[in-house]
Amino acid sequence: MTHTSTKIIFFGNERLVSGLKKASTPVLEGLIKHGYDIAAVISHYSESSSRNNRELEVARVANQHAIPILLPNKPADVIDQIASYSADIGILVAYGRIIPQRIIDLFPKGIINIHPSLLPKYRGPTPIESAITAGDTETGISIMQLTAGMDSGPIYKQVKLPLTGKETKFDIYNALSKQGAETLLSILPSIIDGSLEPQPQNERAATYSHILTKADAFLELDILSAQRAERLIRAHLGLPKSKLLFNNQQIIVTKAHVSSTKKTPLDYICQDGAFLCIDELVAPSGKTMNAEAFLHGYAA
Repeated sequence: MTHTSTKIIFFGNERLVSGLKKASTPVLEGLIKHGYDIAAVISHYSESSSRNNRELEVARVANQHAIPILLPNKPADVIDQIASYSADIGILVAYGRIIPQRIIDLFPKGIINIHPSLLPKYRGPTPIESAITAGDTETGISIMQLTAGMDSGPIYKQVKLPLTGKETKFDIYNALSKQGAETLLSILPSIIDGSLEPQPQNERAATYSHILTKADAFLELDILSAQRAERLIRAHLGLPKSKLLFNNQQIIVTKAHVSSTKKTPLDYICQDGAFLCIDELVAPSGKTMNAEAFLHGYAA
């Protein structure tokens, strides 16, 4: 099916974190494959990407298909250019910038966003990390209409993803990226022709996630249960990481489990009396290794 009469502006940016698959690019490529007219791609360079001169994946795709790409620091900086395209609808995936209402109003059919949680739960920047930390048994994606409020727009469709309690942030992010792309592409025609109406969120049930910083990396085991510490390790994998001290040296924990007994020097007692047992870590040398290899080289 082709949709050449529908003009789209795509907002997307890749998260430059090892282990995470791309969220924006599969949606952009899917829109192109389905025959949508992509008038422009709007992205931005994060500090890390510009410093390392790494090409954005959405920019690579745009260039392959001769699609104009704009890289403003803020979308409001190019509002006149956005208006000049007279696009019908905007699609936003992992963009990482706030879209002001005056830009949303430029699109007759609005801007559609994929949010990686079952809204209104976990609005904000870290819904995946929040779901892991809370020990949730399910998460999912919400295809929503963008509004000026934080993730508060009406919802077109939600798809659930069951959780086993073993997933890392990377596992969930990758699963939801695939799920979100497939769902959006399947319902977009109904959104465009108006046959699918979004439903308002329950504001009284709204909860919010928060930005994670370097201060969230250190595991304060004297105030954490072993179970919660293990969840934080899975949730904070990659960024902001999970750090502990071993023999006055800082290690980054990447995998652990909970036990009622202590067997090695890498088993840390927690607030609840249970032990957080380190299975894998990044040593002070920067090398990732299992606990046995680390103890052999560092515990002497």
